[in-house]
Amino acid sequence: MQLILITGLSGSGKSVALNVLEDSGYYYVDNLPARLLPEVVEFLAAAGHPRAVVSIDVPGEEALAALPAQLAEFKRRGIDVRVLFLEAKTDTLIKRFSETRRRHPLSDGKLTLTECIERERGLLAGLADLAHRLDTSDLSPNALRSWVKDFVRLPGTALTLLFESFGYKHGIPLDADLVFDVRCLPNPNYDPRLQPLTGRDQAVIDFLRADAAAQKMLDDIRRFVADWLPCFDRDNRSYLTVAIGCTGGRHRSVYFAEALAGHFRAHAPVLVRHRELS
Repeated sequence: MQLILITGLSGSGKSVALNVLEDSGYYYVDNLPARLLPEVVEFLAAAGHPRAVVSIDVPGEEALAALPAQLAEFKRRGIDVRVLFLEAKTDTLIKRFSETRRRHPLSDGKLTLTECIERERGLLAGLADLAHRLDTSDLSPNALRSWVKDFVRLPGTALTLLFESFGYKHGIPLDADLVFDVRCLPNPNYDPRLQPLTGRDQAVIDFLRADAAAQKMLDDIRRFVADWLPCFDRDNRSYLTVAIGCTGGRHRSVYFAEALAGHFRAHAPVLVRHRELS
């Protein structure tokens, strides 16, 4: 049985993620109190559902404290359980609530929208540490659907590596665990031939492969991740997001993310995301 648990901040795209999995044939349960999770999983297993997705609401302290042991027990029983935590920047969430004119679930007439968002972020902080975090601030609904599909296609193993490219002028991704800055390297954007291309195009790849500094930095990052990957694995981490940033997020960072992903695919399940290309 494959079990996907979806949680995160209100307005971050949980409904989009749920809908794409429902359309893909997953049995789904929406807005489940976290304390009821063991009973619902028992029901799903007994009913023989091969794939299920459960959306979890804001858990209380007792339910949150019990969750790590529950997840470990699910895995011990052979359930491929994964936790997806969706989040976004506060100004992005404010804009989304303003556009849809929805009330925040924690709104009580006393807190401002910003205060509701920050309160929810604090309540969910412990849950984010157990999950694969996904920053949806700069994602269109179609890009989010695609990334969720990639997430559930991964084989169920101990540690998944995600290499994400981004542009510093749009901000650092909230879901990054390790961040590397490659802005000091020669910029293909200044070459009129390369400017309209991306780090996936062969001309840009050749440009950066020919630069000794770029290759040294690539080797250094590859070695750093390889040296510390066992440590993250021993810490029972299920996901590790390595973010590579350049100025615009279209050339150097894309090349680095693709090159690192190509190397580590032989060692762990790997995802690649290019935030500014989506």
